Amino acid sequence: MIKIKQAVIVEGKYDKIKLSSIIDAPIICTDGFGIFKDKELQRMIRMLAEKDGILVLTDSDSAGFKIRNFIGSTVDKKYIKHAYIPDIAGKEKRKTEPSKEGKLGVEGMPESVIMQALERAGVLCEKVDEPARKITKQDLYELGFSGRADSAEKRRLLLKYYNLPSRLTANSLVQVLNFITDYDSFIADIERTEGFTCSE
Repeated sequence: MIKIKQAVIVEGKYDKIKLSSIIDAPIICTDGFGIFKDKELQRMIRMLAEKDGILVLTDSDSAGFKIRNFIGSTVDKKYIKHAYIPDIAGKEKRKTEPSKEGKLGVEGMPESVIMQALERAGVLCEKVDEPARKITKQDLYELGFSGRADSAEKRRLLLKYYNLPSRLTANSLVQVLNFITDYDSFIADIERTEGFTCSE
């Protein structure tokens, strides 16, 4: 497992599954062309970019480049690194037919090829500070953001406070929180913010 400083932007959930076995980093899906209309997702990606940068890793077909170029038009280029996979003909095992252009996407790439792409992007040699105490799903439960009668409302306020998309899953929320803040800062934010004070 390789630790990467930047948040990694991919097209879909199968790309995310593939990368999750290779790298330790927040991995955000664009939902294909869904990012074009999803203002909340665009805002979150900009926020992640300004925090520690983003790495864009899309398929090598025309759709992948459209998504890559769109991100480049909505995020300041100084915060973006690009990793490119080569054109390799074939189809993913889960698919009955190859893609329109007949190329393997990120999900179908061998791990060694993805590692080469990351190395060429210059993200494997960057120094990563020793991580602070991470926020966990158990923390969210103990703080009242899940499993309580008023948890949904508290979670809504939390997402609004951090300017995050309202539809983030619990797992994605934990991942993103750990990228934009640390446990001690998170607790400090909660304690000074009216509306979602810590539960006893």
